[in-house]
Amino acid sequence: MKRVLLTLLLSGLAFSTLAQDTPQTNLTRIKLQAGMFQIDTQVAQTPEQRSIGLMFRKDMPQHEGMLFVFEQPATQCFWMKNTLLPLTAAFVADDGTIVNLADMKPQTTDSHCSEKPVRFVLEMNQGWFAKKGLKAGSRLSGVAFKP
Repeated sequence: MKRVLLTLLLSGLAFSTLAQDTPQTNLTRIKLQAGMFQIDTQVAQTPEQRSIGLMFRKDMPQHEGMLFVFEQPATQCFWMKNTLLPLTAAFVADDGTIVNLADMKPQTTDSHCSEKPVRFVLEMNQGWFAKKGLKAGSRLSGVAFKP
């Protein structure tokens, strides 16, 4: 019996270690719009999904991103530990208005925070927002945001 429990415990630890080094690519997807631009967005809505985010991803198509959804507005802060891609985080109000943007360097623990309480954070490849002319005050639309 002890051997069975030990085997189960060790296999669980091996699985959890493996899962921690693997990118999550099978999250629910929704479409968002930024003006005439469409974004194929993975949705991270549970605490575990949000904590993993885009960690361990080696690439991401330019039209894709990840939307982090929180239960209630708060000052949201993000860092890039174990994240290999340079990203820009858009901190987004309930109506889809971008509150502020933060360029984030890969594999750092520098904290990047929203300038006011928000429930949404959209991470895209670094430079995507700038190339599209989007900045604080620009508006995103889609099923996640209230009109």
